[in-house]
Amino acid sequence: MTKSIPRQQLTDTAETVLERRYYLKDVTGKPLENWETLCHRVANAVARVDSDQPDYEELAGRFFSMIYHLDFLPNSPCLMNAGTDLGQLSACFVLPVDDSMDGIFTSIRHGALVHKTGGGTGYSFSRLRPKNSAVRSTQGVASGPLSFAAVFDAATETIKQGGKRRGANMGVLRVDHPDIMEFIVAKQDQTRYTNFNFSVAVTDQFMHAVKEDLTYDLIDPSTNKVTETLRAREVFDRIVDLAWHNGEPGVLFIDAANRDNMTPQLGEFEATNPCGEQWLLPYESCNLGSINLAQYVRNHEVDWERLGATTRLAVRFLDNVIDCNRFPIPEIAEMTQKTRKVGLGIMGLHDMLIQLELPYGSEDGRAAAAQVMSFIRQEAETASIELAALKGPFPAYDPAVNRYPARRNAALTSIQPTGTVSMIADCASGCEPYFSIVMIKNVMDGDRLLMVNKLFEQVARAEGFYSSGLMEKVATSGTVIGHSEIPERWQEIFRTAQDISPENHIRMQGILQQNGVDSSISKTINLPASATQDDVRAAYMLGFELGCKGLTVYRDGSRDHQVLNTVAGGDKTAVTSTQGLVRKATLPDVLSAKRYRLKDINQETIYLIVCFDEDEKPMEVFAKFPFDNRVDLKDKSTMWTTTCRLVSLALRYQIPMDEIIKQLDRSSGHLLDLPAQLGKLLKSFMAATQHGFASVCPECRGKLLFEEGCEVCRDCGYSKCS
Repeated sequence: MTKSIPRQQLTDTAETVLERRYYLKDVTGKPLENWETLCHRVANAVARVDSDQPDYEELAGRFFSMIYHLDFLPNSPCLMNAGTDLGQLSACFVLPVDDSMDGIFTSIRHGALVHKTGGGTGYSFSRLRPKNSAVRSTQGVASGPLSFAAVFDAATETIKQGGKRRGANMGVLRVDHPDIMEFIVAKQDQTRYTNFNFSVAVTDQFMHAVKEDLTYDLIDPSTNKVTETLRAREVFDRIVDLAWHNGEPGVLFIDAANRDNMTPQLGEFEATNPCGEQWLLPYESCNLGSINLAQYVRNHEVDWERLGATTRLAVRFLDNVIDCNRFPIPEIAEMTQKTRKVGLGIMGLHDMLIQLELPYGSEDGRAAAAQVMSFIRQEAETASIELAALKGPFPAYDPAVNRYPARRNAALTSIQPTGTVSMIADCASGCEPYFSIVMIKNVMDGDRLLMVNKLFEQVARAEGFYSSGLMEKVATSGTVIGHSEIPERWQEIFRTAQDISPENHIRMQGILQQNGVDSSISKTINLPASATQDDVRAAYMLGFELGCKGLTVYRDGSRDHQVLNTVAGGDKTAVTSTQGLVRKATLPDVLSAKRYRLKDINQETIYLIVCFDEDEKPMEVFAKFPFDNRVDLKDKSTMWTTTCRLVSLALRYQIPMDEIIKQLDRSSGHLLDLPAQLGKLLKSFMAATQHGFASVCPECRGKLLFEEGCEVCRDCGYSKCS
């Protein structure tokens, strides 16, 4: 007799995300799966590694239950590809970039193969000789790391990861590389290197020089000779200034990472995966999974026994993933099997703290988080040691070098972005606090839908302060703080990301790093729009002092507009801000163009000609009419021409695309349907170019939030980094 499985209730958002991104589909795009069959597909594929073990069938059932009931979810590639012909289940890769044309283009090729199967890649460009240095083989000069980063970026743009995941890269350059100043300012123009997160690998020596106001040396990696000496504070201030403007570059504390390198005999860390939580050696990969901490509170206490059982089962699941994985290239398969690293992380930390009635930004909240993470790490190591006894330790384990008990996996824990999987689980992402508690979602026909955090609604109803009017007020203000109807105690507990001080964000990251995280943590340090460069500087210094292995800051609104122009020499830039715009873009004499044949509301044929810049962004719009000589349509022709000129002007001033579309949509239906036609075209360009205009989702038009180092849409699951 087959035992029936209780139906798992998923939110509407979860079902939308699953149908768009995870369920297998037929040739017409119709889903072939539901949540239950997807979970069986994944659990059976991963358990099959142990088909020779006596507990095989029981194991498959336990894997299924753990995923189906949202206690633990593996990373997106595993959910998408396990049990399919593709079978590539890892999210994170680091590839070497050697200082030769062969090495560079081999890495580009390997990166394309990784992206095609759904993975993200990290590259260190620190081995490449600096710009204008000699190249003996050609008697020429080197073009430098950034020129090759542009080639990597272009290659990534052409690869659409199975139609489900976009290509994403981390680009890293050491702070002592001669091209570091050019690298720091490279992403001032946010339309360049759009498939990369850039981070500077800063050393302990550099940070000491910053604190003491000393100089430090730039070293040519091809000769190991000093090329220049710079004042550390000036370089650090430039990093801070650019991070203040738009969140990049981030900083990676490379020496802190290498102090925790569990296999130093195999080499040193040079780079991380795209979101920074996985330090990996060249050709290593890592598969990730997250425990949903929202599920482990009973009667205001952590259910330690159940959490431990899930942790041990999750380690076995992730270890099995390594063996059933189909790696994109042999070098990755060899290195991954050698170290067998896994990344067991968490999501729903904020949900857990809310249920424990502890504010995220409080000392008690941090202490509880540290206790939970330390417990997970201990249970994970116990499971890995037991697996080593059953199946053998990771092949690179050397007791003479690796002075820890023989275990199955060289690394066990990290805290990764869980943007889309946390939407499935209906919990806060990773170790982040909630970004909002009540949101307004615009739906079809102009209706507005209030989306209230389930925990907040439960408390509000139980405490007697729930009302639709209050929910509207919270949604409009964006915060629970300051509403007299909400008791102060609950205001503190439901503080969201922007209500928590940058210091308390960093202290949470630091205490988690110190208490149970082998690799690193993907987390965004939220700053208010009013934050100064000094605030960013203080954040970086505190993160370094607390032992963080990397840091990403985001000042509210800083990505809503784009840098317009970089002045020659890289010393000054003309930038936009949230207060105003500057400088109209200068266009070359020749632009590529596309012609679109449309019909207006009277079925008259009209041609729209759209001109694009070199990055495929629309810069000008023209209307062409077969009826130019018809007197009765002269007014129509004039209106179309005028509207196109205004749209072209807005495009050249880099006004965010969503703002242009919003105004066109508001004008639709009046006199003629030109605004709707133009708006529809511009929406298609936003979706196609993926340049992230003004924090609007290119797929569903929802709002993009910046968290965990990524731009994420909480409506449909789109993520710029995954």
